Parts: sequence; structure tokens; C-alpha cells
Amino acid sequence: MEGEMNNFIEVWFLALVSLSYCYVMSKLISKGIKRLIFFLPIICLFLYLPLKLNSVNLVGTTSFFLSWLANFKLLLLAFNKGPLATSNPSPISFGRFIVIASFPIEIQENNTNPSKEKSNNKIPIISFTIKTLLLAILIRVCDYKDQINPNVVLVLYCFLVYLLLETILVFVAIMVRVVAGVGLQPQFNEPYLTTSLQDFWGKRWNLMVTRILRPTVFEPTLKFSSTFIGRKWAQLPAIVATFVVSGLVHELIYFYMIRTPPTWEVTLFFVLHGLCLTVEIVLKKCLGDTWRLPSLVSGALTIGFVMLTSFWLFFPQLLRCKADVRTLEEYANLGKFLRKMVTQSYHLFF
Repeated sequence: MEGEMNNFIEVWFLALVSLSYCYVMSKLISKGIKRLIFFLPIICLFLYLPLKLNSVNLVGTTSFFLSWLANFKLLLLAFNKGPLATSNPSPISFGRFIVIASFPIEIQENNTNPSKEKSNNKIPIISFTIKTLLLAILIRVCDYKDQINPNVVLVLYCFLVYLLLETILVFVAIMVRVVAGVGLQPQFNEPYLTTSLQDFWGKRWNLMVTRILRPTVFEPTLKFSSTFIGRKWAQLPAIVATFVVSGLVHELIYFYMIRTPPTWEVTLFFVLHGLCLTVEIVLKKCLGDTWRLPSLVSGALTIGFVMLTSFWLFFPQLLRCKADVRTLEEYANLGKFLRKMVTQSYHLFF
């Protein structure tokens, strides 16, 4: 564990140095292909750095933060777009640049409604505490997964993925808010209350990814498609393209975590959802308000569809490589380490 933590520190030290370089280059090099060329070595480095780690949790988090989000932010910055772009008359500071580039956050700007801004600045301590406790209980329950029906285990894994991802992202957001004192855009919006696939993927699930995929994939594809099929229907190929890219990046993250050749199941998961979402949008356009399922029914069907397709395509590759077992073992080791630290601290002071 000590060796892995040393590697983790080394990876993030290199990342911070690299992002510092990108900050300087963004000031010296004008936007466009030339700036992109200067960023390409860093983008390639961020694709390599997760390979220096072996822990499923550390490599998953690092690849998500750096190989996906940071790289996409740098691609946007090359053309002076996205959350890292310089905005006159208030150029982005070095500290803010590093924080936004390193973590899956987006700062809430001050030009929003004051009451809404105040709400966004609140740290969700109670909700975060409850979900963290639920995550700890769920991890403990999964230790006995051999004694539980396999289908029930898959359901538990769905909740585990949600709680784990939201807990990590909210923890990062809380740390940034406490240290930097800035309001942040929410990362999740109670996805279990969804009413449709469009609502789930666009407004509730992992919103930082939604906000970074929109300018990098959705909007360019929308603009290109509009010249051929018109603005009304151009969003359909744009949606499919966005889900294809999301699937490919998830495939890359899977490779970092399990180090086996891709099976393309997780890519198919996202492509399937992209296609189903386009069908949903077409039906809404054709039917209008003449016929709609009650929100409770459509929400249950949406959650059921997400979970069933996860059982079929999202989890199998990870389960075959025992990534779930390794993840739970790492949390068990972390628990032992924390208990040891608490015990040593108690004896030291008392």
C-alpha cells in the first residue's frame, strides 16, 4: 500500500507540474492548432499516468480526473473554450486554473440569481453524511456477496456505483469549497427521481461529464449535422456521437482498471442508451403532449432499463476480472489502516 501511495503522489505531482506548463502556454500561445500542439504532450502524458497505478480505486479516480476530464478541458482550452478559458475582463487565476483542471468541478459564476447562488454554495453535509454511511454499510454487505443471490448482488452493485461515485465527487467538491470558498455546480441531481432517459442522462447523472461532453462532442456534431438535416433533427446524431465517445472513454478507463483487452461491452452499453434516447426524443416530438406516461411509471421504467442494461453490459467485464473483489479488498485494507491510525493516535494522546 505504501508503494502504491508513493506512485499516486508521483502521478499527481507530475499532473500539477504539467498543468502549470499548460497555464503558462495558454498565456503565451494564441488559441488554435498551435496551442493544441503545445498541449498534445501533456494530453499524451495524462493518458499514460494511470498505468503507473495498480489500485482499482486510485487508477479509476485518476483516469477519470486526468485522462478524461482534464484532457477534454485542455482540448477545449486549446481553442479558448470551456471552463479553463480566459474570460475578459477577468482572466482565470493560476490557482483556479489548477483546481478546475485537476478536479471534476465547475465553478458557479456570480452572474446567476443570488438566491440560487446561495443555495449552490451550501455544503450538503447531511446528505453527504447519510450517503457515506449507506456506502459504508453497502460495502460491508457486499463482503458477504457469496451468500447472496447473484441477481441481488448486481442490484447492490448498481447502488454501490452510484453512492461511490457521488461520495467521491461530493467529497472533492466540499474540499474545494472549504479551501477556495467558491460556489460549485452540482455533480448529481438525485438520479433515482428521474422521469426519462433524457432526464436521467441530461439533468441528473454525473453532470460534470454532461457539461464537458456538450462543448467537446455534442455541439460540434450538432453544428455539422445541422447543415445536412436541419436543426430540428440534428440533435439525434449529436446525441449518438456523444454516447459513442462516452462509451469509448469508459472502455479506456476499464482498461486502466483491469489491464485486459477491451470487449466493447461497456461501449455497447452507452451506444444502446444513446439510440434509445434518440427514439425517446423522436416519440416526444411526434406525440407532443397528447400522450405521456405518469412520471412515477416512466421513472420506474427508466431506472429498470438502466439497471437491466447494466447487468447485461456494464458490469460483466469488471466481474470477470474480479475488479469488484479487488475494490472491496482495498476498502477493507483502508478500514484497517484508519483503525490502526485512530488506535495509535489514542495511545499517543491518552
